[in-house]
Amino acid sequence: MQTLKKRLAWIRLFLILLFSISAIWLALLSQKSGYIQTAIQQSTYTVTAGTANGTIYDRNGTPLVNATTTYQAVVSPTAEAVEALLPHVLDKTSFLSSVEQGMPFVCEIDTAEIDCADVTILEIPERYAVPVLAQHLIGYTADGVGVSGIEAAFDNILRSETSRWSVTFSVDGTSGVLSGDNLQIRYGANPTYGVITTLDADIQRLCETAGASLEKGCIIVMEVNSGDILGMASFPCYSVDNLSAALEDENSPLINRALYAYPVGSIFKLVTATCAKESGIAYRFQYDCTGVISIGTQEFHCHDRSGHGIQNMLEAMRSSCNPYFIALSQELSAITLLNMAKSLRFGEEIVLASGITALSGTLPTVSQLNIPAERANFCFGQGILTATPLQIARMTCAIAGDGSLPMGRLILGITENGREILNEEEATFESGISEETAAFLRTPMCYAASSEDFEGCPKYLAMGAKTSTAQTERYDENGVEYCDGWVTAFFPSQSPKYVVTVLAEDDGYGNDCASPVLREIAAGIMALESP
Repeated sequence: MQTLKKRLAWIRLFLILLFSISAIWLALLSQKSGYIQTAIQQSTYTVTAGTANGTIYDRNGTPLVNATTTYQAVVSPTAEAVEALLPHVLDKTSFLSSVEQGMPFVCEIDTAEIDCADVTILEIPERYAVPVLAQHLIGYTADGVGVSGIEAAFDNILRSETSRWSVTFSVDGTSGVLSGDNLQIRYGANPTYGVITTLDADIQRLCETAGASLEKGCIIVMEVNSGDILGMASFPCYSVDNLSAALEDENSPLINRALYAYPVGSIFKLVTATCAKESGIAYRFQYDCTGVISIGTQEFHCHDRSGHGIQNMLEAMRSSCNPYFIALSQELSAITLLNMAKSLRFGEEIVLASGITALSGTLPTVSQLNIPAERANFCFGQGILTATPLQIARMTCAIAGDGSLPMGRLILGITENGREILNEEEATFESGISEETAAFLRTPMCYAASSEDFEGCPKYLAMGAKTSTAQTERYDENGVEYCDGWVTAFFPSQSPKYVVTVLAEDDGYGNDCASPVLREIAAGIMALESP
């Protein structure tokens, strides 16, 4: 029995020793493996030349980002490399500073034709061209994350993968770069996956070119049958490379003015005319404009102080006669006017994508409109009322079409190859006005646009249009009131396909500042359609 106990004790001792030896051996092996990995890591040096994320496309598959490329040189800083690159480097100060560090680095150059063994040229997609097309809608990124616009709304898709271009060098024990053909070059690929928008790059470019005359303002082009946004430009624009300057600019270039609310002015007479039509008085109502109309104790003047004389709906829309529409509004109830504005979705936000939302604007209450003078202001787009250019463009689409109000579509869907659309977003419409009323409103708009005084119609193109000059109750240092100039139009008049809305903020009369922009865009669009 005693012998058995001794044997068991020796076996336990042996197992303890065996376990201890195994643990020490594993620790040494693990430490050795760590040394090996560290040695491997210390024997290479990788320079990332650039990266690319998913692409944002127009409706035809034209890239709106990743559309241009840059030449990036990955440099082993030898005398030969400096001599070959220096004439072609875009930032020479940064280049020379990097050379002094003595380690491989990357710099941008203006050519791919560099013949030097110590230089590797990689052509890499440039996220944003200069200037960026549709900047306010595209938005921008910071630290690899979408911050605004489509970049932010679809960040999870656009940043789902990262394509990378890099060069890995072999280095010695002192981290010196080893010469020879021992580079490992990683070539990325321009990502084809991403988001397809409703924008048309050619029309967007037209908007941005024509809008160059606007110090502040915006342009929207919509397709009548779908409500698709073909172009949307806001002015002034901004540079993603200098956001601090944009933040300090008193003209607020970061604001997308197409989604911002403004006093509307005479374009809103279309809503008053709609009420008159659906109330059964549009055809018979006439008014003798003497240049002024009194509502209670308040006088409202016509822009033609001598008066327009007897006006019907056609003539009043062309002459934009305020007294006619004020008198007409007194024949309509407050609730009728307000409900018509609401049926055209004034006072409601418009969501184009996550984080891309047009403001609701402001509407008066029924009790406010029961005050005759406030109703007078409302009927020609002044007073409490504000609306966004997008709301005006949607209303114009309803008039140009069958009366249905398009929601306004910016995104068609996502894509894997830049051509085929996955999970396409359907164009949606809401009830707006009747088809008969829409046809009725097109007639005075076409009559207004056919005037010799109208500056918005190019030669050989018939359209329907309405201008506005909206008072802002803001004044310059000389006491002159700032006015927002507007025009909204559809064309061709017989078979409307396009709607264009232009706002010239603080720029005066709509026919003087906004209509010429419309004319240039309409002419450009029709030229694009020509064979």
